[in-house]
Amino acid sequence: MVNKKTKFVSKDIMKTSIRGAFLKLNPKYMIKNPVMFVVEIGFIICLLLAFLPNLINDGSDNASKYSMLVSIILFITLLFANFAESVAEGRGKAQAETLKKTKKDTKARKILDAGKEIEISSNDLKKGDVVLVKVGEIIPNDGEIIEGIASIDESAITGESAPVTKESGGDFSSVTGGTLVVSDWIKVRISSDPGESFLDKMISLVEGASRQKTPNEIALNTLLVSLTIIFLIVIITLYPIANYSNVKISVSTLIALMVCLIPTTIGALLSAIGIAGMDRVTRFNVIAMSGKAVEACGDVDTMILDKTGTITFGNRLASDFINVDGIDKSDLIEYAMISSLKDDTPEGKSTVELAKKLGSKVNPADYEDASFVEFTAANKMSGIDLKNGVMIRKGSGEAIIKFITERGGDVPSDLQAKVESISKLGGTPLVVCVDNVIYGIIYLKDTVKPGLRQRFERLRKIGIKTIMCTGDNPLTAATIAAEAGVDGYIAECKPEDKIEAIKKEQTLGKIVAMTGDGTNDAPALAQADVGIAMNSGTSSAKEAANMVDLDSDPTKILEVIEIGKQLLITRGSLTTFSIANDIAKYFAIIPAIFTLAIPQMKVLNIMGLNSPSSAIISALIFNAIIIPCLIPLAMKGVKYEPMSASKMLGKNMLIYGLGGVICPFIGIKLIDILVFPLLGMLGI
Repeated sequence: MVNKKTKFVSKDIMKTSIRGAFLKLNPKYMIKNPVMFVVEIGFIICLLLAFLPNLINDGSDNASKYSMLVSIILFITLLFANFAESVAEGRGKAQAETLKKTKKDTKARKILDAGKEIEISSNDLKKGDVVLVKVGEIIPNDGEIIEGIASIDESAITGESAPVTKESGGDFSSVTGGTLVVSDWIKVRISSDPGESFLDKMISLVEGASRQKTPNEIALNTLLVSLTIIFLIVIITLYPIANYSNVKISVSTLIALMVCLIPTTIGALLSAIGIAGMDRVTRFNVIAMSGKAVEACGDVDTMILDKTGTITFGNRLASDFINVDGIDKSDLIEYAMISSLKDDTPEGKSTVELAKKLGSKVNPADYEDASFVEFTAANKMSGIDLKNGVMIRKGSGEAIIKFITERGGDVPSDLQAKVESISKLGGTPLVVCVDNVIYGIIYLKDTVKPGLRQRFERLRKIGIKTIMCTGDNPLTAATIAAEAGVDGYIAECKPEDKIEAIKKEQTLGKIVAMTGDGTNDAPALAQADVGIAMNSGTSSAKEAANMVDLDSDPTKILEVIEIGKQLLITRGSLTTFSIANDIAKYFAIIPAIFTLAIPQMKVLNIMGLNSPSSAIISALIFNAIIIPCLIPLAMKGVKYEPMSASKMLGKNMLIYGLGGVICPFIGIKLIDILVFPLLGMLGI
C-alpha cells in the first residue's frame, strides 16, 4: 500500500540520509553530478593547502587557517547537496519497504495439462502457467483470469479497503500478485516470470533503482555544466589579471569564488527535484514507469478522454420525468418512485432520489409489504405489486405496451414520439404504467461527474485541449460534450479512431495524454506520450502504458498532469533562484578581492561587508546553507496555479528571480556580521 500521508522526514529517513550524504562523497558517484564534482575537487585542493601551505600559498599560518576554513565550508556544502538527494531517495525507499512486506513467497496450486494440481512455490511459477486460487488465498503472481469470478482484496497494493470483483473476459480480468481472494475461486494464467511482476516493478521504481534522467533534466544538466566551464575559464583568467593589477589572490580564494559563482544550488537540488516528482505521483497512488513519463505530463497539450467512467459515471441515472398527455406529472413522479422503492440498481436508486428532490411525499414504510418484481432479460421490466392488487411497472416501451394491451389498455398517442426523442439524445426511456394505464417516462441518462467542467476550465487556462471519445451517436456526444465542457469530441469512436486522433495531434507537435483499461485501449496507450492504465484493467493495457493508476480512477489524469506541471515549474523556479543568487555573490566577493589594490572597487561593496576575508567566507557559508533551506521546496514542489505560460514566467521571475537576488544580499550581510568577529579571533 502506498502511504500518502507520511512525515516529511522521519527518523529512519534522517538516519539513512545522513549516512547516504557521506557515502555519496565517493568520486565515482560525485562525477555523475559535474557541478558538485567540481566543488569536491575544490574541497580536496583547499584541504591539501591547509596541511601543505608551502605547496602554493605563502606558507603563513593565516593562509593555512583560511584554506582549512574554506575546505570545511566546501565539505559541508557537499554534504548538504548529497543529503538533499538522499532525503528524496529515502522517502522512496520507505515506500518500497512497505511494498516489499506485501511480496511474500506463497504456495501456488499449479494446474497441469491433465487437470492435476500440484503445490509449488510462487517463485517457481513461470509465464503461461495456470494456477487455481481459492477463497482466503493470496494470488501468487500477476496474471489474467481465464475461468471463474471472485472478489479481490487489493488493499495491499492500492490502500482501498473495499474488495473489487474480477472475472474472466472483458476489461477486468487482470489480477496482481500479492492480492487476496476473499470470495469464490478463480483460475489464473500467469503473465510474468519471477522478479518481473507488477509489484517487483513498483518496488524497483519507487526506491529509485530504475530512475533514469529525463530529457529536460539532461538538457538542464548540460546547461549547468556549460556555466561551470565558463566560470572555470573566468577564474583561471582572473589570476593573471589580478597579478597584473598587483593583487595577490590565494588559490583558496579563487576556489571559493568559483564555487560561489557556479550554479551549485540547483546542481545540488536537481536530482532531488526529479526524484521528488516521481515520489509525489507515487503518493497519489499512480506508479510512473519512468521519470520521463512524469515530466511528459508537465508538457501535455492535448488530453484524450473516454466518456464512460471518466467524464460520466457510466451508470444511466434518472434525469427527468416526462408525463404523457392527460396525466399529471406529480402522479407520474409518485408511481415512478413507488415502482423503484425496492429496486437496488443505480437506475432505481436514482429514480427515488430524483423523486424526493422534486417533492414526492411517498412514505417507503407504507409499501414494505408490497411484492417486488425483479427485472429479467425476458420481461424487460420491473416493478411492484401492491397488497390491494394494483400492479406498477417500469420498463422498455415495447415491454410496457405489451403489458397494458394484454389488460385492455390503450397506448397514448404521444408516447412513441417522446420515447424516440429520448433515444436520439442517447438516453434510456423507462415507461411507467399502473395496471393498464401508461403515466409517462423516466428519462435515464449517463450523468456527467460533478466538478468536471471547472477542472476542464483549469486545464484550458494552461493551454491544454480536451477531447472526449465515445461510441455514442453524434447527437448524444454533442450533448455530453457541451455539458462536460470539453473542447472537442469524437462520436461513434472505435479503438483505431483513438490512435488516429493521437497521431493527428502529435503531427501538430502536441504532447498527448490518455487513459484506458481494456485490451483494445493498449495500442492507443502505447501511441500516446502519456498513457495511464487502470490497475483494474487488462495486463496488456498496463504493459502498453507508462503510468498505472492503482485506484483505477480515470479522472486522475487531470491531477497527474498538474503534478507534472508542478515538477517543471519547481525545477524552473529553483534554477532561476540559483542563477539569481550569483549576482549577489558577485557583489560580495569581487569587491573584496580587489578593493585593497584598487580602492575605486569599494563602490561595488554595496553590502558594506567588513573585510575581504569575511566577505568571501560569508558568501561561501550562504552558498552552503541555502541548499538545505530549499530541500522542503524541492520535495513538496512550488505551489501550482493554472495560468498562461507568460503569466507563469512573469510570476516566477518576480518571486524567484528578484527573490534570488535580494535573499543573498540580506543573508550574506547577516552572516558577515556574525563571522567577522570570529575571523578576528582566529587571526584570519
